[in-house]
Amino acid sequence: MFSGIVESTARVVSIQKDQENIHFTLECDFIQELKIDQSIAHNGVCLTVVHLTDKQYVVTAMNETLERSNLATWTIGTEVNVERSMMMNGRLDGHIVQGHVDQVAICIGKENEDGSYRFTFQYETNKEMAQRGYFCVDKGSVTINGVSLTVCNPTQNTFQVCIIPYTYDNTNFHSIEVGTKVNIEFDIIGKYIARMQQLS
Repeated sequence: MFSGIVESTARVVSIQKDQENIHFTLECDFIQELKIDQSIAHNGVCLTVVHLTDKQYVVTAMNETLERSNLATWTIGTEVNVERSMMMNGRLDGHIVQGHVDQVAICIGKENEDGSYRFTFQYETNKEMAQRGYFCVDKGSVTINGVSLTVCNPTQNTFQVCIIPYTYDNTNFHSIEVGTKVNIEFDIIGKYIARMQQLS
C-alpha cells in the first residue's frame, strides 16, 4: 500500500522486451536503500524490484499492466514518479493508494494560475465502469501518476486537479502537457461502496 506522496523521481535508462513482458532499468537517488523483491510505485503502478546493482534497478511489467497504464509509452530518459510502500507506523499524508492503476486519462487542459497549476483530465467511462467505482467526486481523492490529489469540478468523464509549485517541481507533473497520457487510480473506498451497491 502507498500514500500517494511521491518520494522522488527515477529515470528510465534501459528497456528490454521479453515476450509479453517489458523489463525497465531505472536510476533513482535512494538506490542504496532498495532490495530485491521490494514493491515500488512507478507513476502509481506497483512494480517489484527483480534485479539490483549499485546504481540501477530493474522492474518487470506484464501485459495486463502495460494495457492499463502509460508504461508502454516510456522511452529512455522518461522521468517517473516513485514511492516506496508505506510503513505501518508512518503517517498517511495522502490517501490509500494500492498501486493498481485503473486506466489511462489524457490531459486536455493546463493553466498557470499565478504560480500554481490547474490540470484538466479526460477519461473513458460507461455504465459498467461506473458500477466498478471508476468515477470522481468533488473534493474526493484520485491518484495521478502516483500523486495523491483532490478532485475539483468533476463531470461525467472529466475532472480537474490543482497543483502547488512544490508538487509541480518535484514530480513529473512539470512534464505533463495537453495530450499527455497519465495513470489514474480511483479511490478504493468509492470502488468498494459501488461494488456493495451492485451486490445488494
